[in-house]
Amino acid sequence: MTIPLIGSPTRRRLLGMTLSAAAAGVLARPFIASAQGAAPFSLPPLPYDEGALAPAISSTTIGVHYGKHHKAYVDNLNKLVEGTDLAGKSLEDIAKAVRGDAGKAGVFNNAAQAWNHAFYWNSMNPKGGGAPTGTVADRINEAFGDYGKFRQEFFTAATTQFGSGWAWLAVSPEKKLQVVKTSNADTPMAQGIKCLLTCDVWEHAYYLDYQNRRADYVNAWLDKLVNWEFAAKQLAS
Repeated sequence: MTIPLIGSPTRRRLLGMTLSAAAAGVLARPFIASAQGAAPFSLPPLPYDEGALAPAISSTTIGVHYGKHHKAYVDNLNKLVEGTDLAGKSLEDIAKAVRGDAGKAGVFNNAAQAWNHAFYWNSMNPKGGGAPTGTVADRINEAFGDYGKFRQEFFTAATTQFGSGWAWLAVSPEKKLQVVKTSNADTPMAQGIKCLLTCDVWEHAYYLDYQNRRADYVNAWLDKLVNWEFAAKQLAS
């Protein structure tokens, strides 16, 4: 994109203009979990700086979670699908194709986790948190009664998921918003269900910052980070 220049802007102003234009382009596109439509996949860039979510989530946690765990899922998936008929499929199609196939559990786990993590990063915003507005707020009120009741249901799902897993805000087959929790790598996406937001409750998502205090992490996620703009885009897509 070419930005017309007026006068002689400073380097800082030029950088700001470029970033604004880039951000506008990102917001105009639907969510994709990888820049590649098929293998080999690469680790997608974070939508913010590694330290941007602090103090709710530290740069140390993001560095390990994104740079090691998420990257490992992408790298493992590439090795597992190389030379197979799955190599030409998207992350979404791979996860849907092998879900429930015990012989391809490793493929599912890595494909689903690669997708889940990309979705999770986008489900947070450094300036997020609190109650939504607009259409999402209306749909939450319709489905749950009010934001407070939704928040309690989401909090309960996230804190009572035994072991590793995810809490989701999704759209049911009846087109009603619902809270869902899944174990390990499982994801509503692989069942054809539209997802709006997710909170990762694997311990590697929060343990360096909160140790065993998952409830404190979930509260911080809801109050400081949840990205309702992203949810609205998924709802409209």
